[in-house]
Amino acid sequence: MEWHACLDEYEKLVIRMNTPRVVIDNGVCPTATLVKVDSARRHGILLDAVQVLTDLNLSIKKAYISSDGQWFMDVFHVTDLNGNKLTDESVISYIEQSIETTHCDRSHGFNGLTALELTGTDRIGLLSEVFAVLADLQCDVVDAKVWTHNGRIASLIFVKDCNSGSPIEDSQQIDKIEARLRNVLKGDNDIRSAKTTVSMAVTHTERRLHQMMFADRDYERKPILEHKSELSAVTVQNWVERGYSVVNVQCKDRTKLLFDVVCTLTDMQYVVFHATIKTSGDKAYLEFYIRHRDGILVSSEPERHRLIQCLQAAVERRASEGVRLELCTSDRQCLLADVTRTFRENGLNVTRAEISTTSDVALNVFYVTDATGNLADPKTIEAVRQKIGLGNLKVKELPSVYHEKAEPEEQQAVGVGGAVLLSLGSLVRRNLYNLGLIKSYS
Repeated sequence: MEWHACLDEYEKLVIRMNTPRVVIDNGVCPTATLVKVDSARRHGILLDAVQVLTDLNLSIKKAYISSDGQWFMDVFHVTDLNGNKLTDESVISYIEQSIETTHCDRSHGFNGLTALELTGTDRIGLLSEVFAVLADLQCDVVDAKVWTHNGRIASLIFVKDCNSGSPIEDSQQIDKIEARLRNVLKGDNDIRSAKTTVSMAVTHTERRLHQMMFADRDYERKPILEHKSELSAVTVQNWVERGYSVVNVQCKDRTKLLFDVVCTLTDMQYVVFHATIKTSGDKAYLEFYIRHRDGILVSSEPERHRLIQCLQAAVERRASEGVRLELCTSDRQCLLADVTRTFRENGLNVTRAEISTTSDVALNVFYVTDATGNLADPKTIEAVRQKIGLGNLKVKELPSVYHEKAEPEEQQAVGVGGAVLLSLGSLVRRNLYNLGLIKSYS
């Protein structure tokens, strides 16, 4: 570790004590790489570690989180999306450096771009109208993420000026962009809740999308389109004797699930003291022992109900609805406007989108359903592909993250809905065992 010249020995000691220590081990588990993190406990430290892993699109198969006083100990069992251990030394080095570096850079190359934050009521064709307005205003979309949930839409779009290639800083142009997009988002019935914000600030895109949808209170709304997705089961119970609120989540496993749940708990000002995460087949079981930052448990029925709603929303926002379409083609002006207009003209609704541009090549992912939220007709998908280009737009299956490389382990029932709370002492001993700090937890 390199030290700044002005630091005295005490300041160096404080930094050493508060800097997370990371050990990556491929020898202990036959089916996954273990990432062990020891650190001083502070609000958000668990989210920081999970964020590093999920930004690399790694699958977290199991995890054990324990805290002892002011110290935090985490173990994550991770694989790549194909279910393999991590062997790339550059990836391993990145994980170590990113977690160990305090306030590490998470800008993901969005410097020099203007960020547009949009929220409003979702409807068929809305995305095509947004991209058409941006094209008309000479805004080049470099990167974007779009989420929909319960009839609401949230989008974070990074743009630059088409002519100069620079961020958009002219106040009159910014006002025009905001006004035009706000009119699109309002439609006929969303005068109050449609919001458009232009920002030069760099933030973690997916965490910001969670914050935007939380502020929009999507968790309280009823869906307009009837998606037939599998609902998540969430329970919250107080264990007063031990001084924790116990949160159980059971849902379909997918990439970035743990990030979505921990992000929501963190932004709602809850602290995770202990947790156990387990996946089996395509199911995920998550158990958290939490308190408010001020040490208070979940203290009322309305708060418990709100926490359950917010965690269900966090799980469902990124759940993949519909057919996954991947577009890979040379980038050009109006590309997104043309592609999304073709979707609209063929009655396809975009439920989620990930837009990126690398070296003048557009790499875009769209999840589409029919107008009622059901699976789109294959003939419609084929007609859209014919229109856009068979070689450019392809139907892709979701990454296979449910590899059953079964490990010998005990069958553990995680309580959901009336479950018996595990002994906290047993939980801590088990987590310390998995951290390698004790020889047995029996």
